[in-house]
Amino acid sequence: MRSRVVALLACLVVAGTAGPPVRAGGDPVEVDVALVLAVDVSLSMTGDEQAVQREGYVEAFRNPAVHQAIRQGMVGRIAVTYVEWAGVGNQRIVVPWTLIAGPEEATGFAEKLGQSPPRRSTWTSIASAIDFSAGLLAGSGFEATRRVIDVSGDGPNNQGRAVTKARDDAVGQGIVINGLPLMIREPSGPWDIKDLDLYYRDCVIGGSGSFMVPVRERDQFAAAIRTKIIREVAGREGEPLLRRAQGEPRANCFIGERPNPDWD
Repeated sequence: MRSRVVALLACLVVAGTAGPPVRAGGDPVEVDVALVLAVDVSLSMTGDEQAVQREGYVEAFRNPAVHQAIRQGMVGRIAVTYVEWAGVGNQRIVVPWTLIAGPEEATGFAEKLGQSPPRRSTWTSIASAIDFSAGLLAGSGFEATRRVIDVSGDGPNNQGRAVTKARDDAVGQGIVINGLPLMIREPSGPWDIKDLDLYYRDCVIGGSGSFMVPVRERDQFAAAIRTKIIREVAGREGEPLLRRAQGEPRANCFIGERPNPDWD
């Protein structure tokens, strides 16, 4: 418990370093959504896959459809930050909180994102990524109608506390967690699972209107990321992409995890 409190405090310090813009009266700037893009950079992701994934996010924020979705919000602007994550304590803010109200700011965000090459690291702690992202949202300083964590990854949680506890804690704070499970390659390693989409459905995403967009082919990357961001910006719930059949068993949310005292 103590380690999680320390980690959260560290997140708040990092989140508040740059400081978001404020109105002339000193009040926080209102946005339709405060969005954390939390992207897996564990070793199971090949360098080529990471490059394709990063370019998908860069192109999404250059896309006119994304710009239009931002303009059509009730407030007409969003706040977004991009985070890479792997194991426990291994999270890096690639692009800090950025206010986007039009094409110029969106393109600027894309340019900053494109300037920093992806990195790779060990382990896959989705739970730590959620906790870190929740800390960033708590310390963003923006007044957001919706707060969203967007988790993308290619494997289950295999380090840190139980992913379901991290998810439930975030949802309890009014945060929505969406997912982008990457299923491009057949499972081959000890931490890989076949039905990653079902795992994300049952164990990772949560909150009102939460959804996921599975990616099963390399050429789906850019379109999937663009579709997901437009839905998050616009706040459209839409139809679930996967419906649970009657009697269908739930995914094993501990499939990648070892007994760990942090689960308590």
